[in-house]
Amino acid sequence: MKKKKNLGVSAVLVFLFLCFMVLICKDSAWAESKKLFVEDELLIQFRIDTPNDKADEALNAHGAKVADEIQQLRIKRIKVPADVLDTVREALSHNPHVEFVENNLLAEASVIPNDSYYASQWHHPKIKSPYGWDLNTGSNTIAIAIIDSGVDPAHSDLASKLVPGYNFVSNNTDTHDVLGHGTSVAGSSAAISNNYTGIAGVAWQNPIMPLMVIGADNLASYYDISEAIIYAADRGVRVMNISLAGPGISSTLQNAADYAWNKGALIFAGAGNSSTSTPYYPAACNHVIGVSATDSNDNKASFSNYGDWVDIAAPGVSIYTTANGGGYRSASGTSFSSPIAAGLGALIMSVNPDLTNAEVEELIKQNADDLGALGFDPYFGFGRINVERTVVAASSIVIDDADTTPPSAYITSPANNVAVSGIITVSVSVMDNVGVSKVELYINGALFASDSSSPFSFTWDTTKLTDGSYSLKVLAYDSAGNVGQSASVTVTVSNADTTAPTASITSPANSATVSGIITVSASASDNVGVSKVELYINGTLFASDSSSPFTFTWDTTKYANSTYTLKAIAYDGSGNVGQSATVTVTVLNQQDTIAPQVVITAPADGSSVSASPVVKIAISASDNAGVSTIELYIDGKLTAATNASSLAYNWNIKKVSAGAHTISAKAFDAAGNAGVRTITVYK
Repeated sequence: MKKKKNLGVSAVLVFLFLCFMVLICKDSAWAESKKLFVEDELLIQFRIDTPNDKADEALNAHGAKVADEIQQLRIKRIKVPADVLDTVREALSHNPHVEFVENNLLAEASVIPNDSYYASQWHHPKIKSPYGWDLNTGSNTIAIAIIDSGVDPAHSDLASKLVPGYNFVSNNTDTHDVLGHGTSVAGSSAAISNNYTGIAGVAWQNPIMPLMVIGADNLASYYDISEAIIYAADRGVRVMNISLAGPGISSTLQNAADYAWNKGALIFAGAGNSSTSTPYYPAACNHVIGVSATDSNDNKASFSNYGDWVDIAAPGVSIYTTANGGGYRSASGTSFSSPIAAGLGALIMSVNPDLTNAEVEELIKQNADDLGALGFDPYFGFGRINVERTVVAASSIVIDDADTTPPSAYITSPANNVAVSGIITVSVSVMDNVGVSKVELYINGALFASDSSSPFSFTWDTTKLTDGSYSLKVLAYDSAGNVGQSASVTVTVSNADTTAPTASITSPANSATVSGIITVSASASDNVGVSKVELYINGTLFASDSSSPFTFTWDTTKYANSTYTLKAIAYDGSGNVGQSATVTVTVLNQQDTIAPQVVITAPADGSSVSASPVVKIAISASDNAGVSTIELYIDGKLTAATNASSLAYNWNIKKVSAGAHTISAKAFDAAGNAGVRTITVYK
């Protein structure tokens, strides 16, 4: 199995160095990328238990608008004015309902085309392709998704193998190659073979699904890459290639890789061409096979990235492949080592379709030719791929362990114990180790409807029912017949209700003096059920809460010392509204200028952390008014955060380079004062 790649829970990235694309010639030069991220967009994931109105409130407070959403990952692409992008990202990162928020980073095709052409494909004999082809040349049921700049639909060595894809840049089905990169990548993986013309791909028979994420500017956003991964996984594609790379860590990209892995897919990605050990993504993501490049002498290509995050190596220098416009060219880069390895992945699944993605990955690693230092090393990973040995090993495995793991399922909307009315949507989240084939919705034990495609949801017209209590439950099925069921959700249908709720503010008391961060508590009741309670301060909506007990956190330090009126308004599922009596309070705060005190209790400053692969980091903070947030930074990168006054984190240093590393803890109070403690440890 792939070694675990640690990603920060809420990685907020300031910039992205993109991979380089230049022509190989006598005087080659690297071209520097101009854009680092989409300048007016952020990617955000709210915590799974966050009510929709809380999420809307957080976005509206900063003028952010939802532009799109990957529903399977609960990740929204939001539009933010470019001049306040950093400010909004920082503010949202401290919102307790936000799992993570990050820039919509851009990746660039890592290709080094050569303007001299070679008549032969040296890499096939090197990786023993012909001997592997003796056993299997692929299958037209195992497609390879090329997540790139599109593919030339008229190229004679590719056209008949293309299956419908999608253009995520323009949001249409036009996948014509806008750069030529994707066409060359596709050819090195799966060009039409044994046809007397052109070149041979590794996977002769396997279809190609072009998924376009790179625009004419040679840039691809992490959001579009993630959408393409989800698109392919939802359509049963089991092999994907991403010849894109950048050093920016992304929770969005990792979530997408995890989603595809859980669907049974295997993603291959080029390590990048910057000749650095810095982890590049998505190659360094968990559940992605990172591929470095080798030359004809089995040396690491001079341009290839390397590191403990690289899994395998494959030829990537002077690869003769297809070119946009119908021709051919010789090209270099991990952009070509990765699809060559992906072609091997497709061959293995073709010869033995019952293998899981984890088993395919292990076969590739264990049957590679060990180069460099004995065993795993940072330059070649587990070694350079060997097609013959891997295909032979795959064909000899007999799969006799049937899938016995049932899917997991739960109803995400509506919430338990709420009142509903009119036509509503019942939304469902499901997960399976192989894939979900069908989801059924049951209402009061009777089958209501079924859905066979993700995202799974059902439209329920409650106006045709008698008002009262109803129980909802879903059953999820996989292709092996395993069945998983959700917990029951009880809702009250209330279409004829005309009785308004009653509401009152129970704390603070009328005429009270308040300071600091306080809790405003409201009580609400209804003959059917309260759907939400809103708190108004001086007549302006402050926040809403959709679950009892109805409470609101009010940071009075952000308000001028003065008198304020509080009022609660309660709603039921039929839209009836009731409001509380007004409560008047006086805000009286003394200005807090004292920063929190931060202590890193483990590890010790100046200590060596080499004894164990996992370093336990313990942080505590105290403040005269109260600690609102603790953030952990490792080597300057935000790694973890909490709203508590202490933080514990297990740092996996297996892939961390030797030498000095800094651990910093930053604590904030409600007034925005910050305390910092930094130590240095050595590996």
